[in-house]
Order: sequence, then C-alpha cells, then structure tokens
Amino acid sequence: MVVDISTAIFIFFEDSMSTIAAISTAPAVGGIGVIRISGEDAVSVAERVFKARDTHKRLSDMKGYTAAYGYVYASCGEKLDECVALLFRAPHSYTGEDVVELSCHGGLFLLKKVLEQVYLAGAVPAEAGEFTKRAFLNKKIDLTQAEAIASIISAQSEASAAAALSAKEGTLYKRIEEISSSLISLSAHLAAWTDYPEDDIEALDMHAIEKNLLHTKEDCQKLLASFDISLIVNEGVETAILGRTNVGKSSLMNLLCGEQKSIVTDIEGTTRDVVETSVRIGNAVLRLSDTAGLRESEDTIEQIGIDLSRKKAQSANFILAVFDVSKPLNEEDFALLETIKNKRAILVLNKSDLSAVWEPDILQKYGKKTVYLSAKSESGFDALINAVEEELGTKDFNPYAPMLATQRQKVCLQSAYESVIQALEAVQLGMTLDAVNVCIDSAVEALLELTGQRATQRISEEIFKNFCVGK
Repeated sequence: MVVDISTAIFIFFEDSMSTIAAISTAPAVGGIGVIRISGEDAVSVAERVFKARDTHKRLSDMKGYTAAYGYVYASCGEKLDECVALLFRAPHSYTGEDVVELSCHGGLFLLKKVLEQVYLAGAVPAEAGEFTKRAFLNKKIDLTQAEAIASIISAQSEASAAAALSAKEGTLYKRIEEISSSLISLSAHLAAWTDYPEDDIEALDMHAIEKNLLHTKEDCQKLLASFDISLIVNEGVETAILGRTNVGKSSLMNLLCGEQKSIVTDIEGTTRDVVETSVRIGNAVLRLSDTAGLRESEDTIEQIGIDLSRKKAQSANFILAVFDVSKPLNEEDFALLETIKNKRAILVLNKSDLSAVWEPDILQKYGKKTVYLSAKSESGFDALINAVEEELGTKDFNPYAPMLATQRQKVCLQSAYESVIQALEAVQLGMTLDAVNVCIDSAVEALLELTGQRATQRISEEIFKNFCVGK
C-alpha cells in the first residue's frame, strides 16, 4: 500500500510515542562522546540522569538551543562523569521532537554505562537510522535529504561531501518538485477540461501540452544521466588493469596508488592473483584490480590467475589496457583489444622511455583514447589522469547541481520518465485526454515516491535500516 506522509506518521505512531536514545558518536575512544535522547519524554528522562552544577538550573525550565554544565549519575546516586547537556525543543530540532544531547568524555566503557542509566530512566534503544526516520516523518526532511545524510557520513572526498551536502540542502528535492509541479498543473488542467466541459475553462492547446511533456522528458534525461557520474564520484567504478605479461600493469597499479600494492619484477607471470584497492583520481574513485598477465600457461596456479583476469575483463566497467611500446604487438594484445572493444577503456602505451617498435596509428580503428606513459619515470602520468577524468565524465563535475545519488532514486525517476514518454506518444497518436492524463498521473506518483511524499512502509524501512544507530 502506498501512503502519504500523514498516513506514514500514523503507521509509525507507536514508535514516535517512545523516547529513544543511542550513542551518536563513533564507536571509538575520543575526547567527547555524545548520547542523543529524542521523544516526548526526552527532557524528563535526561533529568533523571543529569544534574546541573548550578542546583537552581533544571533542563525542564531551559529554552531550546541552550546548554547546562553538570554531572551524570547512576540510579544509585554514584557520580559517573562530567557532562554538558544541550537541549533542543520541538519542533526546532533534528528529529522535530524534544531532544537532549549529553556530551561526556569519550571513553566507550563510560558512554555505555551512561547509556544504560538513560535506558533505566525510561528511554528505549534507538533502531538504526531512527533519529533520521523521525525527522522524515515529522516533515523536517524528505527522503532525498535523508539519503543525503547517509552520503555525508560515508563521503570520502571533497567532491562527494559537497554533493551530499548540496542534496541535504534540498537541491535534488527542489528540482524534482519543479518537475512534478509542472506535471500536476498539466494534469489538473486536463482533468478539469474533460470532467467539466460546460465550464468556462481555458481551451487546451495540444501543441503546448506536447511542448510541456518534451521539456519534462529532457529534464528527466538530464537527471538520469547524472546518476552514473554521481556513482563514480561517490562509490567508484570497477576498473581492471589488463594486458599481457610484463607490460607494466603492476607498475601502473603502484603508480596510481602512490605506494607498492603489487610486486614488480622482470619475471613474466609475477602477478598470479587479482590485487584490489581503491584510489581517487581527481573527482573519480577507481576500484582497481591489477590482474595476471594474459597468456596461456602450463603453470596451474598462474593459469587460475589468468582465468580470473579474463573474468575481470568481462565484469569491469572501466578498463586500463596496458601495452608495451618497446615490443611488437602479439596475439594476446589483439585479443585484449577485441575483448574491450565495447567497453569504456583507455589504452596505456607503457615504457615510452624506451624506443618504440610500433606506431599507435595501428590502434586507431578501436576508437579508444591512447596515452603514452612511462610507469618507471612517471612521464605521462598527468596526461593519464586527465584522460581518465575525461573518459569517466568527472573532469567538470559540479557537486552543487541536482543529481541522483541512489539506485532507488534512479528507479523512481526512470519510471516517471517512461510514463512521460507514454504520455507524449498518446498525444502524438491523438489518443483521448483521459489516456494522456493516466500516464501523467503515473509520472507524478513516481516522482512523489522519489521524494517520499508518497512512500511505502517497506521503502522507508529499507532506507533507514542502512543508517548507523545514533543517526
């Protein structure tokens, strides 16, 4: 069943009646550890474990966005630690409920001991992502902003952090809202025209309807195109370094990593397994796999590694194909070129510090970018980095533009896009306005599901279960 926000709040009403608590800082020793308490009884629960140093100061008398210094106590009266209690009053808090944050010293044993006392005082353990789920249910954020919070926490670069913060501030939501509002307005006009033909309603211009739908189609296409680049920036692209034996694959791997990840020798077949790591190249993340050299081998162990290399060639989304310009191209080289002809790839012409025995023109028919490199001297490395970013489309990445960040968002928008296409076809084929409007309504439903204005309970649970406890 699909429900709107108000119904969703009713579904989770039992949860929202309880007062929840959890450690909100990382599960590691630190200078400060924070226990977050949220719910109708958050203040009274906190007062049972916290006493201000100023005995005349009580949390229940304090205004929101104010703090008190004091101590936290066990139920038996034992003083556990110094503490700063920070109070947020509903609805002006992260969750939209009363929230108290107890900042203690950051020892894990101590924090767990204080949290036990908070539970004894009436709070219940928060589930994974429950604080953010309550923020969503209390209309503090939409689903795209909730997903952005998870992205902020997991961000591993300046670009991914900036993109996540932009989404948290509502960039994607506002863009989806613009698209859905346009479709809702069009749908309302169509419905009024068909349901109340005798009323004085502005005549429908089929050309204008078609133009509106074409514009919406383009908007959806642009956002859908943003997903692949967003994925490369945030999660990375599976990248295989391929080539025959001794062309410099492991040297390239080490150069990209800035440290030795793969063993490098002059002995052919040194790499016998797939060596994997992740590196950041500009705005892109490459999930690198250094593979065994491609050839036929009578060595059983090496052949297993070669078979794994061939599987990587099939599964990887991006290929760095390495060739040795100081040696003639052979059967394995041309077989590799055939294998990757339909893949996103860069041809790395390695050992450019040595005399070349073949011209790169021979590779032109494969239509791939080529880069001269000496992994040994690092000559051509900047050109390779530039080529990687250009090929992956991350060179001019704008983290502040609206973009899709999750597979769920992409599925919703893809559904809306397909419904808009169907509406366009219905208009162009001269079908009834009812048929056109059914398609438009389907597109709107998909967009509202994307933002959470129409959301199933299953979708909500799926999103928030991936959050850490305490967020």
